[in-house]
Amino acid sequence: MTISPRKLNTFIMFKLPSAWWCGVRVKHIDEKSCVVTVRHRWINQNPFRSMFWAVQGMAAELATGAMVMTKIQATGKKISMLVANNNANFSKKAKGKITFTCNDGERIEEALRKTMETGEGQTFWMQAIGKDEQDDVVSAFNFEWTVRVKS
Repeated sequence: MTISPRKLNTFIMFKLPSAWWCGVRVKHIDEKSCVVTVRHRWINQNPFRSMFWAVQGMAAELATGAMVMTKIQATGKKISMLVANNNANFSKKAKGKITFTCNDGERIEEALRKTMETGEGQTFWMQAIGKDEQDDVVSAFNFEWTVRVKS
């Protein structure tokens, strides 16, 4: 089964309902990049009339994690994935439609190759940058992913 934005959005609805209700949606995914959007609305706002940081985090994590899921599926192996660490920087209030883009798809394959060869867990960092409709950066999230062959 090929992973597509439509299939990922259906997955979000059933497996990550809080992200679905907040408006997190995958718009594009390929070997190297993933684009996820979320619009500032009443349900995902903070008291300062901008998007709550955790909603931005859900969208950013999905932008990185969707590619990890895709690459794991392509191996045909049972491999677990988990966020081990993360950090974020916020540079502007998130209002309107925020687009998170991750262009780190090439970082995944080496870690998957090593974990399949050695059986040991591997870690790697991926970044998702959130921009508003004026193309200004509102936040940058970094996620340290771990992958390991299931025994």
